[in-house]
Amino acid sequence: MESRNACSAAVVRALEDAVMAAEGISSNTLMERAGAAAFGRGCEHFPGARRWLVLAGSGNNAGDGFVIARLAKEHGLGVETLLLSPANRPRGDAAAQFEAMIAAGVPVASYRGGELPQCDLIVDAMLGIGLDRPLKGRYLEAVRAVNESGIPALSVDIPTGIHADSGRRMGAAVRAALTVTFIAEKRGLFLGEAPDHAGKRVMEPLGRIPPEQRRKAENAAGSGQQGLRIFAEQDWRAMLAARRRAAHKGRFGHVLVVGGGLGMGGAARLAGEGALRAGAGLVSVATHPEHAAEWIRERPELMVRAARGGSDLAPLLERATVVAVGCGLGQDAWARELFAAARESKRPCIIDADGLNLLAQSPARDAPRGNAPPLVITPHPGEASRLLGLSSAQVQADRLQALSELRQRVAGVVLLKGAHTLVSAEQGPPWVIDAGNPGMATAGTGDVLTGLLAGLWAQLADAIPEKVAALAAYVHARAGDIAATAGQRGMIASDLVAALRQVVNPEAA
Repeated sequence: MESRNACSAAVVRALEDAVMAAEGISSNTLMERAGAAAFGRGCEHFPGARRWLVLAGSGNNAGDGFVIARLAKEHGLGVETLLLSPANRPRGDAAAQFEAMIAAGVPVASYRGGELPQCDLIVDAMLGIGLDRPLKGRYLEAVRAVNESGIPALSVDIPTGIHADSGRRMGAAVRAALTVTFIAEKRGLFLGEAPDHAGKRVMEPLGRIPPEQRRKAENAAGSGQQGLRIFAEQDWRAMLAARRRAAHKGRFGHVLVVGGGLGMGGAARLAGEGALRAGAGLVSVATHPEHAAEWIRERPELMVRAARGGSDLAPLLERATVVAVGCGLGQDAWARELFAAARESKRPCIIDADGLNLLAQSPARDAPRGNAPPLVITPHPGEASRLLGLSSAQVQADRLQALSELRQRVAGVVLLKGAHTLVSAEQGPPWVIDAGNPGMATAGTGDVLTGLLAGLWAQLADAIPEKVAALAAYVHARAGDIAATAGQRGMIASDLVAALRQVVNPEAA
């Protein structure tokens, strides 16, 4: 099965041409398909909506809306259309669909501002993927009216006001309950403010594109149009095959977690438990002497070692398959000594939390040292901001750019946490994780991810580190979604640890 991709607007336009060429259809037929698909999804997701209101601009997005309005009328629903274009003159294929809608008897009026008419469902067919400037005038008023109405909205292709490439909110944007997007996922729906506006997303391909034509279409869009690879269920299942019956713990790697400074032992313990639940054969934790005895009693599966200094790590590093450093480490002299020892080892390394803060204090790029072992960093936006000398808001405003700059700052794989986590190495489009929820925004979940990544990497030593990091982010997000079935507010990191076992065994799912 082919990988799912989230594409730039330019690539989507090229793919539209590819669909029409492959299927031998006109652009008008493609518009019919889009409108019919969106209408079907609207009926499916809002079965009780008997009165529909279509808000339409003048371009292709409006044409899709006109098809939806006509079909609603033909199916016996109450429907009316409000036009936002000052001239009230749809263009191109939209003009033909407008006439068909009028012929079907759909009432049409101009939107003059203010509150919207009473209805059960609003269809947002105002502006599509071509938006490149902040909203103003009637469009701005209409978007605000939609959001203030309390009526659910179905956005056609993309919520009006969201930039299709960056996910930025262009002054204002519709908060949709459902977005029905066409041909391919839009890159911007995974970035910026878009996740707060798209609601539930569904993608309708509208036709078949042969793989070779898809590649040509993506290449034809030119440079600067890099998309995102969506880490999907098929990737998860392929990477976590069932274990062989003759397997033993020595085949599943030995994780060493270095962290847990005085008073911060919980972070390193969560990382250790994350590695255990990932399925690592052995997990050692090198931590402050104050924590060691307590952990041995409470989590006997962890091999806890009291580390008084960097020299205590030498025998542990010798036996480790993967090292995870930074969770609750602190930034004092003890922490710096352990961090330096871990970084000088020849083992694959994951740096998180205080490890990233210590890394940020180094003035130059953490360049590869000859045959240096693979490295993965796992910053959240605040840690990324310190590494880049930016604010967290700047990182969040352009996560793709921040990802690129982090790759230049650190020679390795970057896992940028947040809504729709991004994972990237030097080559190829970044991976994006289409799972997770706001309940995961709580202390300790990042530590669980670090341990989980270490535990998976220890088992998948021959896999590409970037793909292992994407797998870990996906497993972590799915565990978060399982934990959230009892409610997002009040989730704690240990809830994710409890859910991990279910997710790392896809054959049992």
